[in-house]
Amino acid sequence: MGTLLRQWREHRRLSQADLSLQADISTRHLSFVETGRALPSRDMVLLLAESLDLPLRDRNRMLLAAGFAPLFTQSSLDAPRMDAVGRAIRRALHDHNPYPATVVDGSWRMVDANAALHTLLTGIAPRLLTPPVNILRASLHPDGLAPRIVNLAQWREHVLCRLRRKIAFTADESLGELYDELCSYPGDLPRPSPTAGEDVVVPLRLRGDDGELAFVGTITTFGGAVDVTVSELSIEALYPADEHTASVMRSRA
Repeated sequence: MGTLLRQWREHRRLSQADLSLQADISTRHLSFVETGRALPSRDMVLLLAESLDLPLRDRNRMLLAAGFAPLFTQSSLDAPRMDAVGRAIRRALHDHNPYPATVVDGSWRMVDANAALHTLLTGIAPRLLTPPVNILRASLHPDGLAPRIVNLAQWREHVLCRLRRKIAFTADESLGELYDELCSYPGDLPRPSPTAGEDVVVPLRLRGDDGELAFVGTITTFGGAVDVTVSELSIEALYPADEHTASVMRSRA
């Protein structure tokens, strides 16, 4: 428990004084917990995990390391207790047609998608669409969507920036490996200036038979999640950035 606590504190770039202030405990007691001289209660473990803003998955790990049972369940999406979540996902995906939307887990593996998304996947190598599909890999891989992305340098930097933030939050080594893989894809693409262009958000611009399509994206997560699976789900939806794109997507539907 102490080793895990210290690793997370250092990952969050907090001193013992910083964390003890946030948790409203003494620095001396925190030091004793980190060195194993004091055994924390279950409530103290949860307090420290909350103060460190740990993902639910890692709060369970910290509880186990301290000798307590995990608090947060990790349910399969087809479990009866997840019916409300499943209905919400299906409703969100269906109602977003004729525009693309997908549901992904914490590693950007596709969990579900609506019909409109599949109209954008033409030309992607079948191996990239074999489950589990990673949408970041399918987006940036040379055999994926990348050759059709007009603003590839800008979009790639946007994707990598999101991934860096997720790695900083979760300290997930598998996401670090994914980041290295995405950075290794060929192409000497200059990083765009953050102030370059006239866009107010980073769009996804795709070339195709219907001309250039432009989309802006939103991300929806479940508020108040107390299940690991639910806390890691997000619905990523694309909206047309112009009337031409909207018209094309409506006609495809």
